[in-house]
Amino acid sequence: MLRGIDVSSHQSSSYDTDGLSFVFIKATEGRSYVNPKLAAQTKRGRDAGLVVGFYHFLWPGNLTEQAEYFVSKAPETRGDILAVDWETTGGGSHASNAEKDRFIRKVKELRPHHKVILYCNRHFWLNYDTTSYAGDGLWIADYAAAAGKPRIKADWRFHQYTDDPLDKNVADFSSGSALREWAGG
Repeated sequence: MLRGIDVSSHQSSSYDTDGLSFVFIKATEGRSYVNPKLAAQTKRGRDAGLVVGFYHFLWPGNLTEQAEYFVSKAPETRGDILAVDWETTGGGSHASNAEKDRFIRKVKELRPHHKVILYCNRHFWLNYDTTSYAGDGLWIADYAAAAGKPRIKADWRFHQYTDDPLDKNVADFSSGSALREWAGG
């Protein structure tokens, strides 16, 4: 298992990269928010030689516009991974299963040479998902499980196993070069 983290504007731009193979960085949300630390957090990951991924926090509605907004703001470098963060918004709503699927397909259409994956928590995967469509891979959050042992039957690529003190993840790849090869870098 490879170790990694995910960061947003709530974390420092000089996050610790020691022992990490990858980082996911929040890029956008909806159709108007861009992480103000996106450039600095991206530089930090690239300078450390990490595989870098970017995620978009999905809101219900306006799927094409959200996908276009995401790819217009997320840096585009060969080997970057793109992810959709599918969960409940601050207002208590969430994109539907069909909207999640359409968003992933649109991002794949707009960035055909990048892996596009789904991030969601175990509850969403088991209770809201009806298609099991996760694009090129599933990034599952399950904090009640040990690292690399999420409590689901589906294949997964990344497992977020804690958010204390920050979001920590593992990737199901045999080596950093295997992750890099899968990501297309």
